[in-house]
Amino acid sequence: MAENQKSNEKKPIKITETILRDAHQSLIATRMTTEQMLPIVEKMDQVGYHSVECWGGATFDASLRFLKEDPWDRLRKFRDGFKNTKLQMLFRGQNILGYRPYADDVVEYFVQKSLANGIDIIRIFDCLNDLRNLQTAVTAANKEKGHAQVALSYTLGDAYTIEYWTDIAKKIEDMGANSICIKDMAGLLLPYQATELIGALKSAVDLPVQLHTHYTSGVASMTYMKAVEAGVDVIDTAMSPFALGTSQPATEVMVETFKGTPYDTGFDQDLLAQIADHFRPIRDEALESGLLNPKNMGVNIKTLLYQVPGGMLSNLTSQLKEQHAEDKYYEVLEEVPRVRKDLGECPLVTPSSQIVGTQAVFNVITGERYKMVTKETKDVLSGKYGQTVKPFDPEVQKKCIGDTEPITCRYADLIPAELETLEKEIEAYKEQDEDVLTYALFPQVAKEFFQYREAQKKKIDASVADPENGAYPV
Repeated sequence: MAENQKSNEKKPIKITETILRDAHQSLIATRMTTEQMLPIVEKMDQVGYHSVECWGGATFDASLRFLKEDPWDRLRKFRDGFKNTKLQMLFRGQNILGYRPYADDVVEYFVQKSLANGIDIIRIFDCLNDLRNLQTAVTAANKEKGHAQVALSYTLGDAYTIEYWTDIAKKIEDMGANSICIKDMAGLLLPYQATELIGALKSAVDLPVQLHTHYTSGVASMTYMKAVEAGVDVIDTAMSPFALGTSQPATEVMVETFKGTPYDTGFDQDLLAQIADHFRPIRDEALESGLLNPKNMGVNIKTLLYQVPGGMLSNLTSQLKEQHAEDKYYEVLEEVPRVRKDLGECPLVTPSSQIVGTQAVFNVITGERYKMVTKETKDVLSGKYGQTVKPFDPEVQKKCIGDTEPITCRYADLIPAELETLEKEIEAYKEQDEDVLTYALFPQVAKEFFQYREAQKKKIDASVADPENGAYPV
């Protein structure tokens, strides 16, 4: 009875705002600049959010690669602006924010520096839900007195039962996490399944439970409502200009929904409207330039068949565009679940979503399944990413990796310490401690960025030295 009361206890719902990270990652390929975000930070800080997700995920890569911005500098600016609000990031376990597993010393240092530069809550997940790939990051966050939230990549399939989720939640509690998040990347969690899942988790563990979903399949707001009624502690939402479609439910809508109920957030709609006004022109500009593809703004109920998360949808559209094969879009979508099954029925979330998606594109474009196999697909089938919930298809595994002996231990145990070597490699470019981590994650992109940074400084120095000749683009 006490357990039942615990799971049904009515209290104001807390909200994590995603507009500074996942919302624009899902809709406009993470292209919002720091300059576009900073002017509204002061108002966002007054809302009363549980946290603002503003870093991690693809923001790091996109900042360097496309925006020529230092992601660490962005984080420090956010920290200066958000005086009252906790800042949150998304962290890919042993893969950090990159696409391969890193040595433990790099993972520990990255966690340390993220917290030192202003992050309060690190949401740590593994694309295969292999807890061995999360422990190092959780322990490091605990050591630095940060909040370690472990996110479970939600997916569907025979193996993913309520017992699977509650058993893994108990293990997460035992490993020292401060909270649990159900990370529903593709909007697969249906309203009444949310009632069952959240109720089971609240009964199984004492940790706060957060729910993250996407609007891709059209059910997300209803799912949140049932989850809140079932006792979930926090939900992730996005300000309306960058909500819905492949993003999250709209913050203002959820706030209004729970107004006057025991779950009332107490947020000021006038303040939220001012924040929305800031982001609307950015959305309109993205639509006009083609950066925001209207395809990613609608509801795609076939998501429930394909299990394709929003960011993956936009990746697939751009990959096919590059190959002049946009007419193959739906063929590729149908190939995705087949590849996923071959690869042990893994959840589809970065990097597994990109790996499965790219392989599906190759399978369709070449006209023969696994004729062309990416290095990452081979790595998954070799066990480098961890253990999948089901075995790999033996024929596919044989075709892709031949007689290579698959790894069964935690792959990071085979990676020697990397930091010292990385420090030496980056010596010539280093301006701050964090540069070694930037280089560790994206060596080539980082070098190009460091060279760009150096060139910009020279231009500024030259224009200061010769103000008469001050026409220097900065």
